[in-house]
Amino acid sequence: MTHETENPAPAGADLPAEGEKVYHYPEHWVADVLASDGRAVRMRPITPDDGDKLVEFHSTLSERTRYLRYFGPYPTMSTRDVRHFTHLDYVRRVGMVMELGDKIIAVGSYEGLDNVDDGRSAEVAFVVADNHQGRGLGPVLLEHLAGAAAENGLERFVAEVLAENRHMVSVFREAGYQVSRSYDGGVVHLEFDIDPTEALLSVRNARERAAEARSVRNVLTPRSIAVIGASTDPSKVGHAVLRNLLGAGFTGPVFPVNAEHRSVQGVRAYTSVRDVPDDLDLAVVAVPAEAMDAVIEDCLAKEVKALVVVSAGFSETGPDGQEQERRLVRAARAHGMRVVGPNALGVANTDTAVGLNSTLAPVLPGRGRIGFFCQSGALGIQILDGAAKRRLGLSTFVSAGNRGDVSGNDVLQYWDTDPDTDVVLLYLESFGNPRKFSRIARRVARGKPVVAVKSGRHAVPPALAATGVEIDDATVRALFEQSGVIHVDSIAQLFDCAQVLAYQPLPSGPRVAIVGNSTALGVLAADAVRSEGLEAGDPVDLGARATPEEFAEAVIAAVRSEWVDSVMAVFVPPIAVAPEPYAAALRDAAQQSGKPIVTTFLAEEGIPDMLAVHDGDGNPGRGSVPSYPGPERAATSLARAWRYARWLDVPVSTMARPDGIDTERARALVHGWLAERGQRLLSDSESTALLACYGIDVVPYVEVADEPSAREAAANIGYPVALKARAADWRRRPDLMGVRLDLSSAEAVGSAYADVSALSGSDVVQVQKMAPKGINCVISVQDDPSFGSVISFGLAGVISTLLGDRAYRVLPVTEDEAVELIDAPKGAPLLHGFGFGVPVDKGALVDMVHRVSALIDDIPEVRELVCEPILASADGVAVLETQVRIGHEPRSVDLGPRRLR
Repeated sequence: MTHETENPAPAGADLPAEGEKVYHYPEHWVADVLASDGRAVRMRPITPDDGDKLVEFHSTLSERTRYLRYFGPYPTMSTRDVRHFTHLDYVRRVGMVMELGDKIIAVGSYEGLDNVDDGRSAEVAFVVADNHQGRGLGPVLLEHLAGAAAENGLERFVAEVLAENRHMVSVFREAGYQVSRSYDGGVVHLEFDIDPTEALLSVRNARERAAEARSVRNVLTPRSIAVIGASTDPSKVGHAVLRNLLGAGFTGPVFPVNAEHRSVQGVRAYTSVRDVPDDLDLAVVAVPAEAMDAVIEDCLAKEVKALVVVSAGFSETGPDGQEQERRLVRAARAHGMRVVGPNALGVANTDTAVGLNSTLAPVLPGRGRIGFFCQSGALGIQILDGAAKRRLGLSTFVSAGNRGDVSGNDVLQYWDTDPDTDVVLLYLESFGNPRKFSRIARRVARGKPVVAVKSGRHAVPPALAATGVEIDDATVRALFEQSGVIHVDSIAQLFDCAQVLAYQPLPSGPRVAIVGNSTALGVLAADAVRSEGLEAGDPVDLGARATPEEFAEAVIAAVRSEWVDSVMAVFVPPIAVAPEPYAAALRDAAQQSGKPIVTTFLAEEGIPDMLAVHDGDGNPGRGSVPSYPGPERAATSLARAWRYARWLDVPVSTMARPDGIDTERARALVHGWLAERGQRLLSDSESTALLACYGIDVVPYVEVADEPSAREAAANIGYPVALKARAADWRRRPDLMGVRLDLSSAEAVGSAYADVSALSGSDVVQVQKMAPKGINCVISVQDDPSFGSVISFGLAGVISTLLGDRAYRVLPVTEDEAVELIDAPKGAPLLHGFGFGVPVDKGALVDMVHRVSALIDDIPEVRELVCEPILASADGVAVLETQVRIGHEPRSVDLGPRRLR
């Protein structure tokens, strides 16, 4: 698809001398990426050892590709050019290769232009092998080269392209860059900034979305399958997988692989996957972990497109298994394959055109429009059984096991683009990349409800233990809902919620009409509705002897009422009557309504057949009425659907980036500090310097170690001043024992110094300018294992801390979310003048939230940040003290060039 535009090494170019220093590239430049067809590709920097591979790659290029790339025939690479392209400094001259197996399939490079834009520009070029053009490799190469260039301080790329090479010109433009063009004869000169603008990130995200969705589609819609480890022993996993695959009616050929039998379950078997006569889209692997290396070699030789590994014995067993899992994934990706698992239950697709059940579960739910993802294999069997009993129809199911490769984020990308999936259900035990999950979920939830159970919140990974905080369940729910995700606490609640979302319309408001034949149940339903924050009118009690016609009339009247947004029908007759006419009345009423109807019909759970609207295959379809064992669960499900509908009604807010930010200086400071002393808590002066880069100014202060210096500092700063102890145990104490305020003379400063230094046992104190009086607030950022970076805001003080009166939001925050964060704490009315107070400048607080958000967004090495106290007043905000921790500890970020984790 892409053709490079760089000329061979020019005559007289500076080449590395023999015996020169060998430069080392940053390890994080090595990445597994996805092509547009969903296949994995390995990307890495070029090294001096790549000479022979580069020559071989060049020899495979067609004459046309070489002409467009080099502006001439250029049939062979000279020794001089090979050396030029392979001996790099990884700063001014960088090259990348893409590999499939041990073969180079694409090459890209940039070379700094010392005499252009003060050395901040570089010429970029790339070329892709003819048989791999059309796979979207060029834009990905360009993205990673731009990332490397930005790290090295470059700001702009230029390229020379033959005018007839229109496709290459479109590659640069479609990559999302704002490209300027000029012409010189038959050559087009292109220039563009490499800064990650919103438009560029949008294009990158769209490209990532399409590639990841395609990679999962390759797994869920295979045309042929091999079952490696297919067994004749009914107690073996390989037997169950093959039996279920055959029983589901898979529409393509199935090839059992078993070295000891000619056939398995009546199907011709093959000794090795290499012996299978057809091409293979998918291999389901059910062999012991210790036999996996040989199996992978066979799959690589056969060019299998994807693997589902149901075998256990990998990272769940300890370090040795973890390393074996890494080898498995590395080898698979290096040859273009993606891996579901290992230790997975498997995958399923109920589409009759596919008929895929490559799981260990013998029974799948019927066809429906719900996509389900879970991690645990054992739990997956329970989930599928529960869904089948409730008659909840699934479109597709993925159990990713250890998530060595394919994760919930990948599957979310697929369901976002899948026309056969209307509702997404997730059972998550951990997040590989919390921030990416939040980004994807926000987008997916705008079109489809996403319902999630998140278990293991209190099992915090060691890397997050230092900076993570305990967050109550209500806040966890709010953080999920910030991303549009409906958070539930159990699998039962997951199904309860899905029943409404998959089969009924969303409520347009909180008003619920209750219709039933029992006074007691009606009252109970009304209480349940109100306890969920919804509005309930007086229940309509039809009495135990109500006829089906009366029941139908009451439900239809409720549906047609302008006051009503949804209806809960309670039907549990005290005497034995035929339920079918009542069910038909309820089902028919639902067909006439654009409003959701739920019921507690005979305490049934799920989608009873008598309440179902059947599709062409006899499965429950849209308009079926969900039933719950009791009104409490029905009310909870309705409330969650209403909160989701309300979230959808809020217009999408934009990200705000304030003026006066110096990101380049901030990065230089943090990288310098890490290089000097590694991860640590920054000093006060370092924290102040870092925040100043983002327009957050700390009230002026000076640290001193003796009384004369304290007096001098106070005189220089200007009276009045405060004097504060700096020993760790005395910072931010609510009793202010180590603080002396409103010092307005040298004598007062001297006396305060003597008191504080004696009290704290340290000669070091801080003299700080007195800030205007205001309300004490605190803004902090910490890592959370479920959400990544989380910002909190609250009023400072013992009572607020004791009551946990903090509001939280996932970073980065939008304009509206920053305002919501400030207004969310229970003590927030004090900021608006409650109790005859003077309202503070809330805009200044919101602006500070945006500045902190931008800092964390730009500098992922900042692991923890606290600004406390912040004095908020009518005149603005004054930051008195800050604390910042930096480090290299693992943290999943969602920045820079896209790559597989």
